Amino acid sequence: MDVIDRAEKYLQLHGRLLDRLRFEALFKDGPRERVLDVLRCYQNADGGFGNALEPDLRGAGSQPEPVEVAFWILDELDAFDSPMVSAACDYLAEVSAPDGGVPFVLPSVRDTPHAPWWETPDSPPGSLIPTASIAGLLHKHGSTHPWLAAATDFCWSRIAAIKETGEYEARAVVTFLDLVPDRARAEAEFARLREAVLATVAFDPGAPGHAHFPTDFASEPLRLPLFTQDVLDTHLDALIAAQSDDGGWSGNWLMWTPLVEHEWGGYVTVQRLKTLRAYGRLPGFCR
Repeated sequence: MDVIDRAEKYLQLHGRLLDRLRFEALFKDGPRERVLDVLRCYQNADGGFGNALEPDLRGAGSQPEPVEVAFWILDELDAFDSPMVSAACDYLAEVSAPDGGVPFVLPSVRDTPHAPWWETPDSPPGSLIPTASIAGLLHKHGSTHPWLAAATDFCWSRIAAIKETGEYEARAVVTFLDLVPDRARAEAEFARLREAVLATVAFDPGAPGHAHFPTDFASEPLRLPLFTQDVLDTHLDALIAAQSDDGGWSGNWLMWTPLVEHEWGGYVTVQRLKTLRAYGRLPGFCR
């Protein structure tokens, strides 16, 4: 049984309907409309997403981070013409801080079940997580929504102030700089920050715990020269070797309640397959 067949078996046994349909659309010529139909069920009347689309945020109410999750799914389906996008941007405009960015998480999270790292002050400022990733994806797809201009100004301002960074912020910054259309400015900031970003990367493919590997930063080839091909090849080999006996991949972060293990497992499994395909590691499957 090959990588795809084993992954399909895992998803059939454990994956959410959303991730099963993503797999079908991306690797079996399944209808993307069915994925969009299911994704709409996670969107609220305010335009935001909740309802455990991001499995560690269990509440029904909207939060900024699930918008990023939804946008990555819409990106993989080339579906940024969906009305879900403009509605989500309206929501982001409503919850943005005065600095133009959306907070890491809103205080309403306190009233719902959530993983322990989703903590916030009463009046949270904008954060590059997830503002930079969301803005980057909107730029990739040519969005003209008014929220994007203020968010982009926020990202440039905050990125310019970075001297040291953490793993998640670094990944968001790389996404923004890789996708924003002002290439001269992006490449200049990347050159300034490259070493700070690389300091957050786990280059040992056997690194234990919640490590962030090169294929997490570059899940598909980047325009920015972040990694050499030798580094990527080493980690693609490790990615293939990490497929579990039951055919899936799992997150390497804390699974704080049993339910999220397979919810994340299905999502991560589709992500790993996309990465292997993007680098030509799934014979017979093209991007």
